Amino acid sequence: QVQLVESGGGLVQPGGSLRLSCAASGIIFGIFAMGWYRQAPGNQRELVATISSRGNTNYANSMKGRCTISRDNAKNTAFLQMNNLKPEDTAVYYCNAVRLTTEGTAVGYWGQGTQVTVSA
Repeated sequence: QVQLVESGGGLVQPGGSLRLSCAASGIIFGIFAMGWYRQAPGNQRELVATISSRGNTNYANSMKGRCTISRDNAKNTAFLQMNNLKPEDTAVYYCNAVRLTTEGTAVGYWGQGTQVTVSA
């Protein structure tokens, strides 16, 4: 079955850095767009960054200049490098994989999430 397993979350001080990983199995990783989303308590899940199957990237305005999304197709893994973290970045971070079928239907999967806490 399809699994997306996030890792790399934790507690970090303001201004610190974290690198999240998302290991995928059960899918043809290279044809999926990958994304990172986050959800803070009481808030809706929001986009952090996405990377297409071709490597094109897109970032939320709140994270531009502070994070980099990347992928290693040989290792079926996506990454999110986050720098200069702020307390408002505290959230559960979720990995997402999505592709469009030939019929135009979106097929997507979510990981279980990893907690990122930014606090002094």
